Amino acid sequence: MHRFPVRVFYEDTDMAGIVYHANYLKYLERGRSDWVAGLGIDQLAMRQEGLVFVVRRLEADFLAAAAFDDRLEVQTEPTSLSGARLVLAQSVLRGDRPLFRASVTLVCCTMEGAPVRLPAVLRKALAV
Repeated sequence: MHRFPVRVFYEDTDMAGIVYHANYLKYLERGRSDWVAGLGIDQLAMRQEGLVFVVRRLEADFLAAAAFDDRLEVQTEPTSLSGARLVLAQSVLRGDRPLFRASVTLVCCTMEGAPVRLPAVLRKALAV
């Protein structure tokens, strides 16, 4: 499981002083990007080759609120892999308490949006 630290800044909060709901998606993106980089995948090089990862589906549950200056952790774990699709379980926690959970389906596409097989380096890194 990959772990990525996040600190809640004032700009992340709404008028009630809690994290604005859309910012959880930004936290997940940061966690995914760091996870992919940690696997040795250079997304800039992929893009130069005409390939990108895109979110195909996202199912989320808001469990509890985070607030200004909270120290959070984004956890990312792959749950399934197929030719062009990768499903990740992602959570945002404060300490041991889960605040947000999501199942995120990613696909690899050409810059024109056509699905293609996931990069071999990713399939190899995730092979069990």
